[in-house]
Amino acid sequence: MEFGLFVQGYVPAARAKTDPEAEHKALIEETEYVIQADKSGFKYAWASEHHFLEEYSHLSANDVYLGYLAHATDRIHLGSGIFNPLAPVNHPVKVAEKVAMLDHLSEGRFEFGTGRGAGSHEILGFMPGITDMNHTKELWEETIAEFPKMWLQDEYAGFQGKHWSLPPRKILPKPYGKSHPAMWYAAGSPSSYAMAAKKGLGVLGFSVQKVADMEWVVDSYKTAVKEARPVGDFVNDNVMVTSTAICAETHDKAVEIAVSGGLNYLQSLLFRYHDTFPRPEGVPEWPELLPEYSAEIIELLIAEELMICGSPDEVLKQCRRWEQAGADQLSFGLPIGVSPEDTMNSIRLIGEHVIPKIDTDPVHRTSRFRGAAGGGV
Repeated sequence: MEFGLFVQGYVPAARAKTDPEAEHKALIEETEYVIQADKSGFKYAWASEHHFLEEYSHLSANDVYLGYLAHATDRIHLGSGIFNPLAPVNHPVKVAEKVAMLDHLSEGRFEFGTGRGAGSHEILGFMPGITDMNHTKELWEETIAEFPKMWLQDEYAGFQGKHWSLPPRKILPKPYGKSHPAMWYAAGSPSSYAMAAKKGLGVLGFSVQKVADMEWVVDSYKTAVKEARPVGDFVNDNVMVTSTAICAETHDKAVEIAVSGGLNYLQSLLFRYHDTFPRPEGVPEWPELLPEYSAEIIELLIAEELMICGSPDEVLKQCRRWEQAGADQLSFGLPIGVSPEDTMNSIRLIGEHVIPKIDTDPVHRTSRFRGAAGGGV
């Protein structure tokens, strides 16, 4: 199993009210986390694309952000988590150009994650008036298979669809090296995992669930991907799952950090904006908040396998549960409510004590897939 980091520009109101530079500091701190993760042996860093989501995510121009990280890091793969390829949000040709450019700047380290937007607040900003959020599926389905053609055909044959069109044109630049970057889909439901598998896409599992509830979902993906008809040049047989992670020298210190991290507020914001996700029992509707997390609640979340938290030995055991469940990659969200010093310490401790004992292969999984690809669509 490989390891990643997930950043999104989280700027809670409590921080913004006390610091006029809160937004700037949040973005710069998360940049520094990725640079440290690169040094600590993490293989992936994923940067969100969200729009209009006050507090929850201020990372909207993630192509600019990832371009900077391509120069600031050496080995870590840099992923769009996501680029939104729906024509009303980003013209598909512009998305293809950005992916290829980032592939060059990173010298083959870019990962192309796609999705359909966070929820109604974001979607209706670009597509006002639609009444069914599933409308975005039609736009995404129309577009996703065109990207490999844009990259691998000398002159793209062009496209005439319901939602966008383009005459024959040379789409430049072409990706760096052989084939094209690995393709992923951000999935929030079991049916989305199966759909991605059938198209040969890796899954970005951003919906946080306990390990036991995810095992059968991962298994269903692994079954379906065996019969994949890839939209791209190769099958990216890959499931990434996310979890909050806090690692400290002792269990008690890790729990203390978690209690002070404002994790309840982040979760409340998640379900405020991701209103297309099923709302778990007990999660109130915004503006009502989940109760503040006490030490007892943190211990319960650990016991229920809903967060990774503890000493290095404990975190290692918790990560092994995801490995046993079949996850190919475990990506950590590190909320800004935790101090930069404690967050950096978590990254270093995981890099020193956890990653070397689980991820023993120096070659990125997606690099192996791309290296075996045929280079033509």
